[in-house]
Amino acid sequence: MKFDFKEYNVVVTGGTRGIGKAVTEAFLKAGASVTAIFHGNQAAADQLKQAWAGHPLEIVKFDISDYSQAESFYKEYDAKHKSLEVLVNNAGIRKDNVLGMMPPQDWNAVIATNLTGTFNMSKFAVQKMMQNKFGRIINITSPSGKFGFAGQSNYAAAKAGQVALTMSLAKETARRGITVNAVSPGFIDTEFIGDLPEEAKKAFIQQIPLKRFGRPEEVANAILFLASKESSYVTGSVLEVTGGL
Repeated sequence: MKFDFKEYNVVVTGGTRGIGKAVTEAFLKAGASVTAIFHGNQAAADQLKQAWAGHPLEIVKFDISDYSQAESFYKEYDAKHKSLEVLVNNAGIRKDNVLGMMPPQDWNAVIATNLTGTFNMSKFAVQKMMQNKFGRIINITSPSGKFGFAGQSNYAAAKAGQVALTMSLAKETARRGITVNAVSPGFIDTEFIGDLPEEAKKAFIQQIPLKRFGRPEEVANAILFLASKESSYVTGSVLEVTGGL
């Protein structure tokens, strides 16, 4: 299947590194105009902008967990773009610790970015998409939200919340031509899992039937399918890209 996203406007949160970068680049290759949002790593954002100079890529820095900042972003976006076809809620952070030792600020930060950020970005995206009665919202969740992993109660709770939000929002927007789905990547070879000890990596690989970590572009391909018109009868679903984990 060859994807054609010409005349599509796409927003990708966390769109300058890791999986988000692969998603941004995949949409650009398929002809879309992309707005990549980031919050922390300016060097990575500058590098992506330079690599895609001359292409329809806009990079915007703000904190998606802040409702007022998300609202301001969409006001500016609305003034410059006649439509929004695709939102990919990819931005996420980890602050792992066992629950009994977890500082409350680490709980709040992970919930705020991973779950509240999805709410903030999706709320205004729905309002924009309703104008043309078409849209695709894709939330990047995690197997942690399904299985739970030790030391990730905050992350698991946020990711499980994303799945529930996906299912509820899909029912709310179906008659408006807007589909809402989630993609659940397993262990993907990015800096997001770069801090795992080598022994832990080896142990995780043994749990994966394909016996390797995934590649960011393999996740991006799944997202492109859910963003396409060919996926028009898929909504409220979770697509696992986990190597069989």
